Amino acid sequence: MSERKPIECWLSDMDGVLVHEGIPVPGAKEFINRLKETGRRFLVLTNNSIYTPRDLHVRLRNTGLDVPPEAIYTSALATADFLNTQRPKGSAYVIGEAGLTTALHEIGYVLTDISPDYVILGETRSYSLGAITRAIRLVDAGARFIATNPDATGPSPEGIQPACGAVAALITKATGVEPYFVGKPNPLMMRSALNKVEGHSESTAMIGDRMDTDIVSGMEAGLETILVLTGITGREQVDRFPFQPNRVVNSVADLIDLV
Repeated sequence: MSERKPIECWLSDMDGVLVHEGIPVPGAKEFINRLKETGRRFLVLTNNSIYTPRDLHVRLRNTGLDVPPEAIYTSALATADFLNTQRPKGSAYVIGEAGLTTALHEIGYVLTDISPDYVILGETRSYSLGAITRAIRLVDAGARFIATNPDATGPSPEGIQPACGAVAALITKATGVEPYFVGKPNPLMMRSALNKVEGHSESTAMIGDRMDTDIVSGMEAGLETILVLTGITGREQVDRFPFQPNRVVNSVADLIDLV
């Protein structure tokens, strides 16, 4: 393996890397502050399409992490960026929250249930059977099917609940049409994020807590990959995967001196 260049740009997952169940991971505040103090280019990534970057900025700030809105990149934004290259000024029937609908409005999309170009499925706090049924009928009639991310479940105070990937599977079962997932582990989201910060793959690192989304997508985008052990993947699970991260560290606290 060829020696990589020094890290000049940082991409980081949010949940499990910077925060865990709404609480900052030890060292996260210091890591973000170091990035800002040194002027390093960075983006915080999330597959969650519910919130706008401004919403997430406020939510993170309330935990003590000051991440500027322009340094947050969601699967909703990645979906909008993708659609803007595929079919500018198009139309879509959307199941999702403000994070997704705002991103689509900002690229000039019309949100409609009358012969839309796309059915776009994102995360929402409560999936409506009526909305899902409408989506099924539109996809069956020929609308292209896009989903913001493949996550099958998400957390809630009562336990796990169905998320975008699970609802997408329901629509696929009813229509026979597979969605195109934009968010991680699709390396498209990584490359879009890289373009946002004007970074280069050989000098950019991706920090994540999941081998099956963060690390694989970073690897496929040609980035240096760093697994932190503060989220989903445990150290004992790493060797089970056919690909490996460039580094494994306990938390982002171990990366502060690299910035």
